[in-house]
Parts: sequence; C-alpha cells; structure tokens
Amino acid sequence: MIGKLVLTLAVIAGAYLVVRARWRGESVPGVRLGLPPRALRWAATGLLLVMLGASGFYLLYDWRQAREVVEVRVLNVASGAEIRYLARRGSVEGRRFRTLDGIEVRLADVERMLLAPAQPDAVAGP
Repeated sequence: MIGKLVLTLAVIAGAYLVVRARWRGESVPGVRLGLPPRALRWAATGLLLVMLGASGFYLLYDWRQAREVVEVRVLNVASGAEIRYLARRGSVEGRRFRTLDGIEVRLADVERMLLAPAQPDAVAGP
C-alpha cells in the first residue's frame, strides 16, 4: 500500500517538474535522445496502445473471473454439517457471499468456506 502511494507521488512530482520546465522554456532533462520528433511520437503512440491493450485485457480477464460460477461449501466445524451453494466468484467477500438465487450468507465463527469450480450440470438452469 505504501509502495503504491510512493509511486503515485513520484509520478506526480515528475510530471510537475516537466510541466514547470516547459513553462519556463527550459529543456527537459533526459528528453534529448537524438531521435527525430516524429519517431518519438510514433514510439509514444505505440507505448500508449500497448498500455491500453494490456489494461483492456486485464479488465476483461478480471471481469470474466468475477462472473465465474463457483461451488461454495460451508462446513460447520462443531457439528460436521456441510451445505453447498452456487455463487459468482466476485460476490464472495471475506466471510460472506451472495448466492445465484440472491441469498446473502454470512458465516459464523465455527464455519469454514471452501470454493471449488462448479459442475456444468449444476450451473445449467432457468
């Protein structure tokens, strides 16, 4: 968490220094690579497209994973009883989850939760 905060502050400080140098008309350190401006534009555009593509892929992967149906087994340690539910992976949060039927389940201290991929015949329904 601290690392993310430090990285964000470093990016903000770097952007501030570059913008301040450009307003004053000074050359920005590290910009002179000996490449023509057109090549730099193409490189920046390519990098931007790669970053957008990677971000889009990550968001799609995360969305698909959150929509995956899993079987949630709730085990009562004291009595040994087991109850099975179907839920989406994205709706499982800590010691609670919401089933496909819309029921919100909260686990007691003596209960344990096990997640497993749902069987295809268990998912099929109305």
